Amino acid sequence: MRGKYLSSLVLLIVLAASNEVLAKGKTPTPIISRNIFPKDFIFGCATSAYQIEGAAHKDGRGPSIWDTFSEKYPERIRDGSNGSVAADSYHLYKEDVALLHEMGFSAYRFSISWSRILPRGDLKGGINQAGIDYYNKLINELLSKGIQPFATIFHWDTPQGLEDAYGGFRDERIVNDFRDYADLCFKHFGDRVKHWMTLNEQLTVVRQGYMNGVHAPGRCSNFTNPQCTAGDGGIEPYIVGHNLLLSHGAAVKAIQKGQIGTAIVSGWHMPYEETAADKLAVARAMAFSFDYFMEPLVTGQYPRDMVKHVKGGRLPTFTPEQSKMLIGSYDFVGVNYYFSIYTKDVPCTNKDVTLFTDPCANLTGVRKGVSLPTAASDWLYIHPQGIRELILYVKYKFKDPIMYITENGRDEFNHGEIRLHDEERIEYYKHHLWMVREAIALGAHVKGYFAWSLVDNFEWEVGYAVRFGLVFVDFNDGCKRYLKDSAKWFKSWLKPKYGN
Repeated sequence: MRGKYLSSLVLLIVLAASNEVLAKGKTPTPIISRNIFPKDFIFGCATSAYQIEGAAHKDGRGPSIWDTFSEKYPERIRDGSNGSVAADSYHLYKEDVALLHEMGFSAYRFSISWSRILPRGDLKGGINQAGIDYYNKLINELLSKGIQPFATIFHWDTPQGLEDAYGGFRDERIVNDFRDYADLCFKHFGDRVKHWMTLNEQLTVVRQGYMNGVHAPGRCSNFTNPQCTAGDGGIEPYIVGHNLLLSHGAAVKAIQKGQIGTAIVSGWHMPYEETAADKLAVARAMAFSFDYFMEPLVTGQYPRDMVKHVKGGRLPTFTPEQSKMLIGSYDFVGVNYYFSIYTKDVPCTNKDVTLFTDPCANLTGVRKGVSLPTAASDWLYIHPQGIRELILYVKYKFKDPIMYITENGRDEFNHGEIRLHDEERIEYYKHHLWMVREAIALGAHVKGYFAWSLVDNFEWEVGYAVRFGLVFVDFNDGCKRYLKDSAKWFKSWLKPKYGN
């Protein structure tokens, strides 16, 4: 059973608990301790290269599309900033590793800057030994503190050299260059890095970079975003998504050791009303978000709802060889979860340029005049039960895979002064961790959880206007680090208590 029927069945199984909680209103803070998780459960923090490293123009690193986007077009960033210095982790990595160790985390998910080790993006442009040396030092420092490295190969920072050469992920030539880059990473770091993610949040790349144009490389149709001067929001996102999937498959095929997965982002979709139409709209929304990048890895094909609703031949197809390459190309699935949203069936529109759902659904965080709680980012509708429902959805629909929660967190506004009290973040983590544990109790194979983020960072199109970190970074004073209350909470919570 496939397509809308399977999606609807899975959704019926996992929606009931969420609906019950919504009906009861706000849930009390759960009583939670480290002991409710298995002893071997991994707790870590996550970051990405462009958001924290800085040193963007030092030691042979080549420019990425995010350097170009933020430095040449500061008007595209809310506060006009960029990541050229960011949290300066390139120079302060030992301090960051020490903070991880102090807080008791056993793993660190970081990304490798493609253009730091291949300045032009391909092997013909040469290998930057200084970049190799930096990641070797970071990995060795982590291992010296007993912290497992989880490496992400691509976290949105395509080398500008490849963008200039052939359009980056808009051209299938990038598949071979990505394979070579991934192979280089494994050859230099694979003796110590045992967990790899090929890609991070492919949906965000296609939606924000090629449909809305608010992320690098800033391409879209001008009726979507007047700032866009190039692109086609109805065609390019699907081409880019296709090449991301093929790049993943090629990288996995080239690697013969270690645990390999990919980090897929999705909110949890809830029916606006308890009607059959809205539940089918939810199924379609899940097809256009999580399933978009998961189903090809299971079946070798795009979700049926996508095939049905993406008109005009705009959705590429896989050759038999490509399908074979993709099927089973993962040892685990990374799940990035931040928010939930209501989904309502509506009359179909002709503007089929959305990649969050099909053109026959409307998404909103407000139902009957009542909004889900939000964080500083207005898209981050807080609904902890959603992480449990998403985990169970993946379990039941996609052959019960091993999962890691590879990102989960919330932000607060940057007030321009040192603020370390973040009780709202502590509450967020308590509720979400409780829901992860519930999913495990129901049989989901979740093996680890990574909080986003270790330190405050450059938050893409909003710059430094919001803060996601457990650790406060004073960007005005040499990027000095200060533990927030949430960091101190994890420090206390993660202390071993078994046998007490």
